[in-house]
Amino acid sequence: MNLYETIFARRSVRQYDKTPLDAAALTEIKNHVDGAKQILGQSARFEIADSDKLKGGFAPHAILAFSEDSDAALVNVGCTLQGMDLWLQSSGYGSIWCGMAAPKDAAGDYRILLGFGKTSVPLRTVESEFKRKKISDISNEDNAVARAARLAPSAVNFQPWKLTFAAGKVTAASNVRGVGRILPGRLYLIDLGIVLKHVVIALEHEGKTVTAIDAAGAGKDSAIEVSYE
Repeated sequence: MNLYETIFARRSVRQYDKTPLDAAALTEIKNHVDGAKQILGQSARFEIADSDKLKGGFAPHAILAFSEDSDAALVNVGCTLQGMDLWLQSSGYGSIWCGMAAPKDAAGDYRILLGFGKTSVPLRTVESEFKRKKISDISNEDNAVARAARLAPSAVNFQPWKLTFAAGKVTAASNVRGVGRILPGRLYLIDLGIVLKHVVIALEHEGKTVTAIDAAGAGKDSAIEVSYE
């Protein structure tokens, strides 16, 4: 299963085999993490930790994200880590975003973690299993890219973003409304990066070449413009 196919099958897994992964599996995952492509000129740091090093979380292992505390850095964390989320699930592992968990000795540049491990919980088989907003609520067009973006995970499933399609460009903008405003601001920016990853994967699946990814706005008014040809 490739990453595009995994978008339509992934789920947030909360039940794991507590047996740790073996050294070979962890090395493979680490190599993938170390080779992950980042965006917006950012260079976040990612580390793998076992559950005994964490406060909270569900899984026996986690990928910890560390970065600068800037809008671009947080969007990059979301985008890069969502690629790892999809890759893990496409490789037969379970994974889950854990916005409220943290390493026990968290440094000042710690941002968020992605839990992962072995699981018997199956992937989704039909799109109707996802609980998401309607396409018209998150996009000005109903197309393959918007359908993939609609399935992106987000904090408390708020989907705090809106897509706008124009010729050769897709803009993903923060769209924080109602009770969603109570969440920490960093989560909106990470969520923007998560949906961005789905947009890029879907564009490439449609045969497009992404030529640029640019940031606009700031904070809860942030937007990311994806140019393609």
